[in-house]
Amino acid sequence: MTAVVHAFRRGEWRTSLDTAALPGTGGAAYGLALVPEIVAHADRRWWDTARATLPPLTGRRELLAEAVELFGRGTVTVGGVGAQDADGFRAALWNTAGLPGPLVDRWCVMLREGLPKRGGEPVPDDRLSLVALPGNTFTCLDSVLDQAERSGAVWVRPSRREPLSAARLVAALLAVGWPAARIGLYPGEQRALHGLLKLADRRIVYGGAGLAASVRDAESLTLHGPGRGCALVPPGMPVEAAVDWLLPLIAADSGRFCRNVRTVICTDPEQSRALASSLAVALDAIPPDPTARDWPLTVFRELETAHRALRSVQERMRPGDRLLTRRDPVTEVDGAPCLLPGLVLLQAYEGHPLVGHEVPFPFAAVLTATPETPETVRAITAESLFVHRPAKRGPA
Repeated sequence: MTAVVHAFRRGEWRTSLDTAALPGTGGAAYGLALVPEIVAHADRRWWDTARATLPPLTGRRELLAEAVELFGRGTVTVGGVGAQDADGFRAALWNTAGLPGPLVDRWCVMLREGLPKRGGEPVPDDRLSLVALPGNTFTCLDSVLDQAERSGAVWVRPSRREPLSAARLVAALLAVGWPAARIGLYPGEQRALHGLLKLADRRIVYGGAGLAASVRDAESLTLHGPGRGCALVPPGMPVEAAVDWLLPLIAADSGRFCRNVRTVICTDPEQSRALASSLAVALDAIPPDPTARDWPLTVFRELETAHRALRSVQERMRPGDRLLTRRDPVTEVDGAPCLLPGLVLLQAYEGHPLVGHEVPFPFAAVLTATPETPETVRAITAESLFVHRPAKRGPA
């Protein structure tokens, strides 16, 4: 029996004649109701009429805090799925998206702890915001919370690879009393995204390099594209200390965040080789155990997605590059491929295609940029949204 996750539009959970199957076969099978572009256009006209009759919504941050707490730990009713408790949510994410429980726990905590760290509460307007989410992590739901606090309404476009977290957040908002007309869930085909963007007054889009390039010219757009995180290892830093510093930057969150380190830059060739060897050993020691608390790894419920990610690394390697991690790069966990952490030592930079390359598993390239080639460091850091340097310690 297939549970079809409904869209939420015009204040109600609604199914659709257009549906898509979610990946994964463990437990119950899931489908997803898709919203055709013509329906979204009609809903925008409905919103323009409905917003004039809505009373002001006060106490938004308190409601958001209640919803996030319920999202992580409570029971909510998701259209098409029914009552879903915290364990059911985690099981569904594991079965469809390959996200292990410890990682889901960590990301729920991040969402919950992020709310109190916001600045002053914004003055809400009556604009319609759209948040187009990625499939790699549901921590980007933070943007939904932000837009819900500042906008007249927010429509959420979930990834077809992982729509369950977005649907659960919508259900949690409704459960704490968020006005139904002020929230929407609009799953759709990738090709329909551009049409959906045109309907919104404010747009927040997450995606890879291809999507980023295709929507860059849209107005009122906040684009979260590739982060190309890099780490600069200072000369003279002990190898053991450098490994301890770099390991979480590469492996945390199963390598799925834009700020994860993809490129490690050393200025000393000897340091570079020794560090790369020791770092590879540390990455090889990370177990493919979905119950691991330190660095839990995800699995891929779509076989071709896993192979495509791995090929994207292998095809970018150049003669002279060395893969230093020793394990077979793919192992099977719960009947699905798990891509193990990888580390490549690059022979030379020269615009190497692995520099800053983002894949949905822990992976990094190590290269040497000598003091005689400062332009290498400048070129890499200029393309990186996240440049990591070890914290300076004061005198003992």
